[in-house]
Amino acid sequence: MKQGFLLVTMLLAACTTNGSQPPPLDVVPAVDLSRYIGRWYEIASFPQQFQKGCIDSRAEYRIRPDGDVEVLNSCLRDGKVDTAKGKAWVVDKTTNAKLKASFFWPFRGDYWIIDLGKDYEYAVVSAPSMKYLWILSRTPQMNEQCYQGIVMRLKDRGFDVAKLNRTPQGNRKD
Repeated sequence: MKQGFLLVTMLLAACTTNGSQPPPLDVVPAVDLSRYIGRWYEIASFPQQFQKGCIDSRAEYRIRPDGDVEVLNSCLRDGKVDTAKGKAWVVDKTTNAKLKASFFWPFRGDYWIIDLGKDYEYAVVSAPSMKYLWILSRTPQMNEQCYQGIVMRLKDRGFDVAKLNRTPQGNRKD
């Protein structure tokens, strides 16, 4: 098992900045964590070195007995499932939309939910730096009209949507 793709490195890298600050990034007004937990499929993301060669990327979230969130990220890389396990916790109890996550101590990073479908059918995750972006869906494929609407809203918010790469789904047998 490699411990270095998807949310793991996104969260670690989100802690660094290049000195210039983007405009403040708004999150959704409220997240019901009991509805958010479960399986999410990566539909698109900004390319990151730690995801090189990954397809069929997924994230699974479960509430832990202590109230934090167990995170299991996985992808298919070189024909094998690659996983990373960590935990996340809410840092903004008003919205539940700002979380921190850690896959190994002492490293942690931001996990901000910046767009969310009314029925929790999709989510968009980023960090304050806006250098990291993931579009997630409850299903391996997303309706194209929904996807384009998300992309348009992201562009309006200042994201460089030309950097978005679609994530191939449908090759895993698990």
